[in-house]
Amino acid sequence: MSTHVDTPKNIAILGASGYTGAELVRLIATHPGMVVRAMTADRKAGMAYGAVFPHLRHLDLPELTTIKDVNFDEIDLVFCALPHATSQSVIRELPETVKVVDLSADFRLRDPEDYAKWYGGPHTALELQKEAVYGLTEYYRAQIKSARLVAGTGCNAMTGLMPILPLLEAGVIDSDDIIIDLATGVSGAGRSPKEGMLHSEVSEGYRAYNVAAHRHLAEFDQEMSLIAGKPVSVTFTPHLLPQNRGILATIYVKGEAQAIHDALRAKYDDEPFVYVLPFGEAPATQHVRGSNYCHLGVIPDRKPGRVMVFSTLDNLTKGSSGQAIQNANLMLGLPETMGLELAPLFP
Repeated sequence: MSTHVDTPKNIAILGASGYTGAELVRLIATHPGMVVRAMTADRKAGMAYGAVFPHLRHLDLPELTTIKDVNFDEIDLVFCALPHATSQSVIRELPETVKVVDLSADFRLRDPEDYAKWYGGPHTALELQKEAVYGLTEYYRAQIKSARLVAGTGCNAMTGLMPILPLLEAGVIDSDDIIIDLATGVSGAGRSPKEGMLHSEVSEGYRAYNVAAHRHLAEFDQEMSLIAGKPVSVTFTPHLLPQNRGILATIYVKGEAQAIHDALRAKYDDEPFVYVLPFGEAPATQHVRGSNYCHLGVIPDRKPGRVMVFSTLDNLTKGSSGQAIQNANLMLGLPETMGLELAPLFP
């Protein structure tokens, strides 16, 4: 149930012409506590938003502008949906009075050397990097409430971290033997034209990509090692699904299946957006499509001592823009679930 807000918070979306920007607009459109006051897209500045995303033409939205034309004195919170390596320079110039949720990878890694290793260059806003809070809401809720800058997780990283972190925390799996086999929809690659993302290149096919080198490995290493209290290094292989939205991870671990299921229930039973399926059931991407929900499942393997753990979410919603709004609600003192309780789209 939504809560009435007398004065909605003023929001700016930087990089509003991408998929995550459009998802932010879609969700904020029915959010009683937020109103979009400014949207930027440098190459599309001057255009009406409905001309860029016709499915949102019914909304009363400001015209797209450049970042320099935004009056940030009137803004309470900025969603930064800019490309990697761009956000750090832009956020550094924002007034300190403005809260920021960054959807790029620029502030996810705490160690500057890790950032340079995985993203190919030095970080240019180290002071901001030190202050940024990792945006995995279910684990950093208290820190997010008081943060000025929150770094949204990678969508693949979130899909793997949601089931694995509670299991490492409870000590019910072998931390030295974790295999993540993940499949993701093409919208995770963004809206910029890429040959490998053409319909004829993706449809009727299924392929692995960035094998043993995906940048979200850095987030897995960082967060799992922190929870386990020792270095944890997982095997992670992402695959490209011939569909627009959705991520499904099949995770192979060593442990006792019922103890694993119990640990997930203990962690998430009171969480509004994480649903642990009955023991022995596996989730599906179409059951969370367009929503802020994450579904988890546990099935024992026929091989004793090995268990399959499943995790699915919508990469554009819970994996990105929905999670960003969830965190923004906390930062702005609004109910955490506000604007996010819409049911998944099915079929």
